[in-house]
Amino acid sequence: MTQVLLECTNVSKRFGGVVALSNVGFSIQRGDIYGLIGPNGAGKTTLFNVLTGIYAPNEGRFALEGADVTGLSPDRIAARGIARTFQNIRLFANLSALENVMIGRHVRTRAGVIGAILRDARTRAEESAIERRALELLEYVGIGDRANDAAGSLAYGDQRRLEIARALATEPRLLALDEPVAGMNATETVALKALLERIRADGTTILLIEHDVRLVMAVCDRVLVLDYGVPIAEGAPSEVRRDAKVIEAYLGGADADATGGAAAQ
Repeated sequence: MTQVLLECTNVSKRFGGVVALSNVGFSIQRGDIYGLIGPNGAGKTTLFNVLTGIYAPNEGRFALEGADVTGLSPDRIAARGIARTFQNIRLFANLSALENVMIGRHVRTRAGVIGAILRDARTRAEESAIERRALELLEYVGIGDRANDAAGSLAYGDQRRLEIARALATEPRLLALDEPVAGMNATETVALKALLERIRADGTTILLIEHDVRLVMAVCDRVLVLDYGVPIAEGAPSEVRRDAKVIEAYLGGADADATGGAAAQ
């Protein structure tokens, strides 16, 4: 029996006179990979920013496992179990890969300021556990051998993997990924697809923004399509890629069948 992990109800966001989102609603089942696609300017990243507390919606609500998380601050959203990566990589470039993941892990720590100052046994044990878990996550995403390298020195694809490891360090129930394969070559994209499937198999639900339609159609259970901030289609990939409104707005007329065929392979 499936369970709703995240439910979005009639979410709207305006910037002055510009309507970025209008009455957006969807639900994500626990254990799914849920895709969010649409042309540039469709409102995809704005929706992520509202979901993760960077923007407050003008109307509507988000509920995570039935609990309202609308308008919470980003740190409280992360503590509730929603983690994200960004379209433009945001790492601490001068810190090591290991340190970047350890920073993400601190959302689950208990030591506090006094413990950090006194350096008591409990605090030291917790920090050792954080480091062990960070090393495990680096291995998990495939860059364990780069743990001590500066994040800024990593290859582009490895920086993407590092962002995912840092997000996973927060122990998310929902992992929101903003264009994780952007800029990757075909080999890197195939490897990232395998990682996404592994993350889902290990129990983490994924919300995915991605312009690589073949990847979305191959890996997602359901897909929502936005156009100018308005939902125009939602459903299984096989349904969405045949929707006339989606073909006109995004997939591109004559190319739609080719896109769908490639995605099904």
